[in-house]
Amino acid sequence: MTRPLVALSASDPLAVLRGLEAALAGGPALLPVAEGGPALPNRAPAHVGQRVALVVETSGSTGTGKRVALSSDAVLAGAAAADAALGGPGAWLLALPTHYIAGLNVLTRSITAGTTPVVLPAGHFDAGAFADRVARLDVGPAAPRRYTSLVPVQLARVLDDPRATAAAATLDAVLVGGQATPVPLRERARAAGVRVVTTYGASETSGGCVYDGVPLGPVRAAVDDGELLLAGPVLAEGYLDDDERTARTFTEHDGLRWYRTGDAGEVDAGRVRVLGRLDDVLISGGEKVPLGAVERIVRGIAGHEGAVVTRRASGEWGEVPVVVTERALDLETVRALVGDALGRAARPADVLVVDRLPMLASGKPDRRAVRAIADPSA
Repeated sequence: MTRPLVALSASDPLAVLRGLEAALAGGPALLPVAEGGPALPNRAPAHVGQRVALVVETSGSTGTGKRVALSSDAVLAGAAAADAALGGPGAWLLALPTHYIAGLNVLTRSITAGTTPVVLPAGHFDAGAFADRVARLDVGPAAPRRYTSLVPVQLARVLDDPRATAAAATLDAVLVGGQATPVPLRERARAAGVRVVTTYGASETSGGCVYDGVPLGPVRAAVDDGELLLAGPVLAEGYLDDDERTARTFTEHDGLRWYRTGDAGEVDAGRVRVLGRLDDVLISGGEKVPLGAVERIVRGIAGHEGAVVTRRASGEWGEVPVVVTERALDLETVRALVGDALGRAARPADVLVVDRLPMLASGKPDRRAVRAIADPSA
């Protein structure tokens, strides 16, 4: 059996909210699409399997496009597990696009709580507007708490504005995900009284399913040959019209169905530590250099929480790391810090300062565009 798949523009979050509510109740499946964003090369089907309620298009920051198919059961399991971890349902401030899973999660949790999210205006994140919208969040007996979900660069801009910081401190939790949150940024938020909860997950796991390193409720984590795997009722059905990728990414063993994240990770006493993308390794002078590890060190420098470390071709070394950031940063200081921690081969060859880092609509760095800045010939 099948059900219709309806595409809606994500430019109207409340229309997406209504479409998602209908989809979760058994109506047509929903495909939110970015207004004016790049389209995937193949057209979405008119109908999907009966179990599919939500389809999320994602190209990622480096990979090829895909359509992740999620069931109502998976989406609602994620919302229930998140509510349990946070202390209960609440009212939400929507600060993320609704064609991304993190924004859709805000809508889902609003639906299950019986609340209507307060929507931050689209476009460049404005800390003043954030503070204004926090003040509009209403609570009630069934949903007495208040939440929002941000990416790290948004959190940094909140903390740069005293009024926005004060508003954030009134929330019961500020979820921060989409990419690694630098330790100095977390410490700065907590010192300001902002309850930050770091999240990890993907569209394939119905969004964040690991909070502060701990898998939510029914979610399980494991490592296979250095790769982090996740299991549980939050997993997607697979990828639309891509059985090969589905079979490669979702595997079964130990009686469970697992999602292969593509991330290097560790699980110690039930706690998850993500080490970076497995494919984000360059070879410099014959040595492997994990760019994610270099980036974590750079982002630990005050004022550079949003810096990106990318690669550049080198006639001498093969490839070398390059730092791209929005603020001046002394190259020798960075080279010393990275070299002490990771060895000589990992030391960045250059620091490039830009007026503004290129970003995806999700708030993540556009790593392909950053790579082009560092290595125009690539």
